[in-house]
This record gives sequence, C-alpha cells and structure tokens, in this order.
Amino acid sequence: MQENITAVSVLDSFPAGGLAAVVGAAGGIGASCLDLLGKSERFVEVIGLSRRGDPELQLTSEASVEAAAQMVAARGLPLRLVVVATGFLHGDGFAPEKSWRDLDAAHMARAFALNAMGPALLIKHFLPMMPQAGKSVFAALSARVGSIGDNRSGGWYSYRASKAALNQLVRTAAIELKRRQPEAICVALHPGTVDTRLSAPFNKPGLEVQSPELASKRLLAVMDGLGPSDSGGFFDHRGERVPW
Repeated sequence: MQENITAVSVLDSFPAGGLAAVVGAAGGIGASCLDLLGKSERFVEVIGLSRRGDPELQLTSEASVEAAAQMVAARGLPLRLVVVATGFLHGDGFAPEKSWRDLDAAHMARAFALNAMGPALLIKHFLPMMPQAGKSVFAALSARVGSIGDNRSGGWYSYRASKAALNQLVRTAAIELKRRQPEAICVALHPGTVDTRLSAPFNKPGLEVQSPELASKRLLAVMDGLGPSDSGGFFDHRGERVPW
C-alpha cells in the first residue's frame, strides 16, 4: 500500500454527500481519523464522539450511546462511515496479564465492558441508521492479539478475550446487516502498533511503530477498498485478512 495516500484519495468509493462519525475521537487514532476525514470533500459533515464530547459518549452507558446516535440521526444525512477507535488495554490499576495467576474478575469486566459490550451498544444504535443503498462502513478497531488462530505467545488474557468477543460481535452483526442493508459493510480492523498511550509501554526494538496519522491513513485506505463481500471480515492496516 502506498504511504503517500491522502484523506481525499482514500474515500473515493463512498457516495458523496453523507456523514461520517468517529467514536473515540479524543484518542490518538480517533483524533487523526477525525482530522483526515474533516479535510475530505467526500462527506458533508464529520462528527467526533467521545467521553469528552457534547453529548458525552460513555461506552458503559447505553443512554449516552443512544443520545449520541440520536444526535447523529438528527443531522438528516446518510450515515456512510462509523469508525470505532476505542479500546482498553491497561490503566485504572490494571496491566495485561502475563499468567493465569494474574487473572482478576474486575480487570476482565473492565476489558469486556470497553472492548466488547461498548462496541455492541454502538452496533445496536448505529447500524440501523446506515442507508439501504450505496456503500456505508461500520469499522471497529480490534487487535491481532484477539485472533485465536494467531495466538502463539499467550498472555494478555483479558485483552485477547475481549477483542475476540468484539470480532464475534462484528461477524454476527454483519450477517444481520446483510439482510437489512445489503450494501452496508461491518468489519473489524487491526491498526498495527501505533504510537499512542495504549501501546507505548509495550513498544520494543524491531517493532514497527506507526504514527497515528499514518495508521489512520492506512485504515481509511482499507475501508475505501472494502466491498459488500468483505462485510464480517477481520483485516489489518494493510488490507490483509487476519485469521479468526
């Protein structure tokens, strides 16, 4: 994939005149996606949603997710793109588990609430708004470590399991979406390792670390290349399929 892609060039497959929404717009990837989409002429409006926004969107509160969806719907524009750039790996006193000895119910509940249940609520309230005709994409950021088939190193129990749950939610939602809106696409995307607070403590020599802007450009390019047959898939930031 070319590294000099621009926000405009990677959006050509979307019908012009719609609306794009970025959930997690205060984070590194989310903020970069919001910036790049805002520079595009493909969408009439680009909305950033986050826990710091207005309305406040808290993934652990269905009422706030529903309020955000209603605000987007009130714009009266076709919802062509939803990017869910959220995730929880560490913080609040929790760190990725190295062994089953480290398993903690509160940690697991936090990971599943933010990495799986929150996106599930977004699926519930945002997918029904996608148009009946023309391309639209709901893309949730997952992680390669959520792949069961690609798990060769173990550890990180809560993060792996919650992202695997997200992948299953995306896959299941895509099946229902196809029956309702056959041209709409629902996918999970692996952004790679990005220079953000989420991955910073785990960067190591030899690991490719992307800037949020480069990662966002790559992800938008992947979304631009998706077709209806790709719905329900799991792709990395270069457009390659990731095993379940």
